[in-house]
Amino acid sequence: MVAAFAFALACFAQTPAQRPPVLQLPPEEDAGETPKDYEFNPVQSKREVEVGLLYFHKGNYKAAASRFTEATKWNDGNAEAWLHLAEAEDKRKNPKGERAALRKYLELAPEARNAGEVRKRLGKLKG
Repeated sequence: MVAAFAFALACFAQTPAQRPPVLQLPPEEDAGETPKDYEFNPVQSKREVEVGLLYFHKGNYKAAASRFTEATKWNDGNAEAWLHLAEAEDKRKNPKGERAALRKYLELAPEARNAGEVRKRLGKLKG
């Protein structure tokens, strides 16, 4: 008992530099995500689109839009991601987001097979 007391006293007598570091708890997941550093990564962009499509087909349009947005950050030139983002924003009843995504899609793929259809859709959103 005396030995345990002496050990405890010795531990408290240490200077702060001698004490072991206090363990920090990891941040809670709800606290917000740390910002990512996006670099051009077409493989990651494609993966994000694939996961976004899974969410889209399950009816979770918010999660789908989030994944499609991630895909555009990994590869801003991913026209498919922009088109799917527009579809998700349409389902979310967000015409401003849909318009922006459609414009970017047409900027990237002006000669796509569906470009005329997308232009009509964009025209309807403006009115």
